[in-house]
Amino acid sequence: MKQMKNLFGLWAMAIMFIWSCGTHTDQSAAGTDDASTAALETDFPTAQIKIYEAPPSQEFPDAHIESWEYKDGTFKFVIGGESYQLGVQTPDAPQRMCANSAKGQHIHLIIDNKPYAAKYEPEFAYEIENGEHYMLAFLSRSYHESLKTPQAHVAQKITVKDGSVVKAEDIEGPMLFYSRPKGTYVGDDTKKLLLDFYIINAELGPDSYKVKVDVNDGQFTTILDKWAPYFIEGLPMGDNKIRLTLLDKDGQPVDAPLNPVERVFTLKPDNTPQVQ
Repeated sequence: MKQMKNLFGLWAMAIMFIWSCGTHTDQSAAGTDDASTAALETDFPTAQIKIYEAPPSQEFPDAHIESWEYKDGTFKFVIGGESYQLGVQTPDAPQRMCANSAKGQHIHLIIDNKPYAAKYEPEFAYEIENGEHYMLAFLSRSYHESLKTPQAHVAQKITVKDGSVVKAEDIEGPMLFYSRPKGTYVGDDTKKLLLDFYIINAELGPDSYKVKVDVNDGQFTTILDKWAPYFIEGLPMGDNKIRLTLLDKDGQPVDAPLNPVERVFTLKPDNTPQVQ
């Protein structure tokens, strides 16, 4: 009888051991699954849009637009200063690591709400319809960042007739002009885009004018209170839209021409076949 009890005890202990081992194995497997899921989430994070001020760039303190005219469908600019030249690469272009023009430094010409035209020579043909227009021309670095000095730009309200300016006057009120991003970006150029705009007759500040940036109809928004170049990262492939609004000190849109202004631009992966 005593031997039977001992056998029964050993049998019960064996059953409990097998059961506990099986339970431990299931828990370990579940833990492994959780760890794998966490690893996948870490390895493939969701891209997040961010906008931040760009570091200081190459300066051109003596660069200026001496004069300009628009006659018979042709612009003629006279550029002054020894430090700046059209058609050459800006020295710090490689360090900026954003889209850069192989043709070098240039003039950004903006008429009304149209995307800018990049011009690498001081004289060029350009068609403008008859009537009143807002014109902004500024000197640009090779990576499309504007020179934000009074002497490096011209901003005027012009009247055009038969391909010539017949009246030009300074813009009186505050205005915001959109410059970058623009066009199509491919491959590495999609990683970091330059956000650049031009402010006329207004100073940005915490208690003054500001610029509201809206990306893709509310996907990302921010308020900027400093006139500076910015970088954008984390944008999705395909078409993207940026809307810029000049705000007054109370955070309300300024009653100004062409405010707000928006652009649609495109990001594409680099699908160029690799040479073996």
